Amino acid sequence: MGRIVSNFFISLDGVVERPDQWHFPYFDEAMGQIVGAGMSTSTAWLMGRTLYGEWSSYWPGQPPEEPFAEFINSIPKYVVSTTLHEVSWNNTTVVTGDVAARLREIKESTDGDIGMSGSATTVRWLLAHGLLDELALLVHPIAVGSGQRLFEDTPTQPLTLLHSQALDTGVLHLRYAPVSAS
Repeated sequence: MGRIVSNFFISLDGVVERPDQWHFPYFDEAMGQIVGAGMSTSTAWLMGRTLYGEWSSYWPGQPPEEPFAEFINSIPKYVVSTTLHEVSWNNTTVVTGDVAARLREIKESTDGDIGMSGSATTVRWLLAHGLLDELALLVHPIAVGSGQRLFEDTPTQPLTLLHSQALDTGVLHLRYAPVSAS
């Protein structure tokens, strides 16, 4: 049975929006290994409509020598959306209707992890419905000050720490399991 594992680059003040504006000075070989290890266990990918729109217009045009392009263009992708009806990116399925039931079916039929990167709104929804199995955070030692935060107007969500590691850059790699994960 598959697990839904969400990954975020996140600032110290909880911002997950526009990591391209603040994340890269902290990216090093150690972080690359963490990201690569997460990709190696993913056999499918889950995203929200907004991220799908951004990635589907960028990644299909990237050369296969780009490791993430080869990975994301070939892996089965699932998009949670109530407004998206047609997709052009190969190996992509739109998840609509009874999304919770459909995601449970996808988890049951998947061997390996169903990875995620970004899609904060989708992750909050998954947490609320007990569908997120793991939350992996790379907490950057920077306060961004503004932007969408991972936890905005959400109820209390207890988490169990699975792993913690401090990188030389000051980034903390934290992995949590939601207490209510099914």
